[in-house]
Amino acid sequence: MNRPRPNKSHAGEHTTAGPPGGLAAVLRHDLPASVVVFLIAVPLSLGIAAATGAPLIAGLIAAVVGGVVAGALGGAPLQVSGPAAGMVMITAAMIAEYGWAATAAITLAAGAVQIVFGLSRLGRVALSLSPAVVHGMLAGIGLSIAVGQLAVVLGGTAATSVFDNLAKLFTTDVRWSALLVGALTVAVLVGWPRVPRAAVVPAPLVAVLIATVATSGLDVARVDLPDDPLGQVVLPQMPSGSFGGIVFAVLTVAVVASVESLLSAVAVDKLHDGPRADLDRELIAQGAANAVAGALGGLPVTGVIARSSANVAAGARTRASTVLHGLWIAVFVLALGSVLELIPLAVLAGVLLVIGVRLVSVPRMRALWRHGEFSAYAVTVVGVVTLGLVEGVLLGVAAAALRSLHRLTRSSVRIEEEPDGWRVVIRGSLVFLGAGRLVRGLRAIPLGQRVVLELHIDFLDHGAYEAIDDWRVGYERLGGHVEVDEVHDTWFSKATRGIPALRKTPLSPLPRWFAPWSHWQRRHRSVTVPRPRGDVDPMIRGMHEFERTTAPLVRPFLAELAARGQRPRQLFITCADSRVVPNLITTSGPGDLFCVRNIGNLVPLDNDDSVGAAIEYAVEVLAVETIAVCGHSDCGAMKAVVHGSTRPGSRLHAWLKAVEPSLIRFHAGESDLPVVERLAVANVAQQLDNLMTYPSVREAVATRSLRLLGMYFDISAARVYLVDPERDGLEPVRV
Repeated sequence: MNRPRPNKSHAGEHTTAGPPGGLAAVLRHDLPASVVVFLIAVPLSLGIAAATGAPLIAGLIAAVVGGVVAGALGGAPLQVSGPAAGMVMITAAMIAEYGWAATAAITLAAGAVQIVFGLSRLGRVALSLSPAVVHGMLAGIGLSIAVGQLAVVLGGTAATSVFDNLAKLFTTDVRWSALLVGALTVAVLVGWPRVPRAAVVPAPLVAVLIATVATSGLDVARVDLPDDPLGQVVLPQMPSGSFGGIVFAVLTVAVVASVESLLSAVAVDKLHDGPRADLDRELIAQGAANAVAGALGGLPVTGVIARSSANVAAGARTRASTVLHGLWIAVFVLALGSVLELIPLAVLAGVLLVIGVRLVSVPRMRALWRHGEFSAYAVTVVGVVTLGLVEGVLLGVAAAALRSLHRLTRSSVRIEEEPDGWRVVIRGSLVFLGAGRLVRGLRAIPLGQRVVLELHIDFLDHGAYEAIDDWRVGYERLGGHVEVDEVHDTWFSKATRGIPALRKTPLSPLPRWFAPWSHWQRRHRSVTVPRPRGDVDPMIRGMHEFERTTAPLVRPFLAELAARGQRPRQLFITCADSRVVPNLITTSGPGDLFCVRNIGNLVPLDNDDSVGAAIEYAVEVLAVETIAVCGHSDCGAMKAVVHGSTRPGSRLHAWLKAVEPSLIRFHAGESDLPVVERLAVANVAQQLDNLMTYPSVREAVATRSLRLLGMYFDISAARVYLVDPERDGLEPVRV
């Protein structure tokens, strides 16, 4: 059976199509958002260029190229690219050593390297970041932005260091006009969403317009553009210096710009509900943008979280906002610079201040605290604020890794006294780091007792094994008995046989509820000291195991079923053969199947009271949706019919007379299966016909409220097939 294949995407291969709405959606959402980002990007780009010592136009070129090239080609449609504060120190050092023209050439070469990174599919590595680290990065950037822009709101200028900005808060002479402008901007940003139908226009755009118009007569610092932008353009030149130094500079720009862009893209994904970023495509786009920016004499380009978060906050839905913001920069800088110079810097600072504060999410902190991830979050925040973006993220990753290592190596140990000795229950991963605590507990057990080590562990390293085994040998030497009871896996017995603990072994051994009694009891006896209490009936021991290990796990489900009653949707008719386990081959649990089991999975035509009552109850009372008849390989009933081995006059002989219609069907068909298996398949098909002799079944099938299903279970191959009653053939199970 074929079905349409979903348009699946995976890490690094997501689509970036925008929401429905076309041009109308772009005009309503992306156009206003692009204006907001454009207004923020211009002063930031100028400031970054000034901080590096590059021509001011270099910052604007990078902003235009980042918006248009990276925006059009990128895999993170809502990410805004341009010159970034994280590249200031690297760029300034290159300008000091090689000069600006050579730095532009290095940027071009770094773009080519980034394209190679993207084609090599290295972008998906960023998806390995812990969410705690990503949210910590957002919070750290938000705090850095907020502190820096608060200095501007007070009338000063923002520095590149958070500590320098904090110092400025206490040393800057407050300019009350700038503070008034900033306060008005913040007030509009906070209050605008409460206005009815306010979502039509983004709050940042409204705040910029209102604050600019309302404070037009005040003496405040405003956006300052270069008088002759194109006259400052410097085209790239080949750098002069050692080859190794130049290669190192190119790789430094490529790696740092790639890391910042990927981190920003992953962070932006956390801010919206749209399609996830294609990180490999984003790397290629960032490389293309840097190549173009370098060729035109622009600063290095990266994804910038400050502008990207402003883009999302302003309501952007597609990449159109990013591309348009780059076009606005080009148009206004070249033709309408005087309009931009009317905007006070404190207005833009107020917008960034609110955006930065909102990146610090208190509900997110509470959630991470509840899940035990707050330490990685806090380390990332502190690292980003004090050291920088890349350094802070590396510290956060280290903290998250240590936390994960602690969890992976954590084991719980419970020691309890029993009537005939002691039981030590160990759960989790047992490695040498936790062996000392375990051995201290074991040594507290009185000597000369029977001790059961019940291991529910998913890993046991050699150091922990030796610690346990040394204690066991010493305890037994002093007259005690130690029984190692491995419930889920055979780590201890494998270590005893000298098999290295390299990786987990799925389904080895089988869980107690899955494997036959003989399987785990035989293994139980082979690796432990025999129980001193003598033989116990396997069923009694199995019930004891259920009470002790399985009942606590299934009790909530069974309690729910007991409270609301059974509501199975399937009647399962199968053979009484002990090797056929309905819940196993249908992956079902308590309450899923209403079962009828008899010799040969028969539905007798004489309306046997037992089978008939079960069918009527299932259809008329339980209103099941499916009746499945399941035969199986190596069926003893089919063998008895084929060989005529039942004793005439016996009840078994009388019961198997119901197989006679199946024999007629068997002789009429053809199949490559062995005789017994052919009869088993024909018998399933015949029982489906027999079911239709029941009026309630016929009526339910006619109204399509019930379907009949034939199944065949090959025991030795552990495979389930569907039975085609038209040709008495087998089909594989497909979904």
